[in-house]
Amino acid sequence: QVQLVESGGGSVQAGTSLTVSCTVTGGTFSRYALGWFRQTPGKEREFVAFISWAGGNTVYADSVKGRFTISRRNAKNILHLQMNNLKTEDTAVYYCAADRSFRPGSPLPLTQSEYEYWGQGTQVTVSS
Repeated sequence: QVQLVESGGGSVQAGTSLTVSCTVTGGTFSRYALGWFRQTPGKEREFVAFISWAGGNTVYADSVKGRFTISRRNAKNILHLQMNNLKTEDTAVYYCAADRSFRPGSPLPLTQSEYEYWGQGTQVTVSS
């Protein structure tokens, strides 16, 4: 049974930084492509960032490019999302997700339907 648990959410001021993390248990962590998504009330869950097996390939949504950094530590089964220069529009529930079907050379999984496993989410609130 693969389980993902997010941590590190909270309430911060605009312009500051926050790191959310995701610990994965079960399965083979190093073989999962991993992603971060976020969702606000009444809206679809949206892609934030993707990282490949060994971390050599990352992709970001345009809205966070240059401010957010996705990283992983395969030895620790942990995924991070460092968020700098936070804006009020970054307020959302942040979810980590794992795709066990991804293979190097395959199309990158940038939509929620491509991920099999999800965490429960962690709230990030950015105030002005």
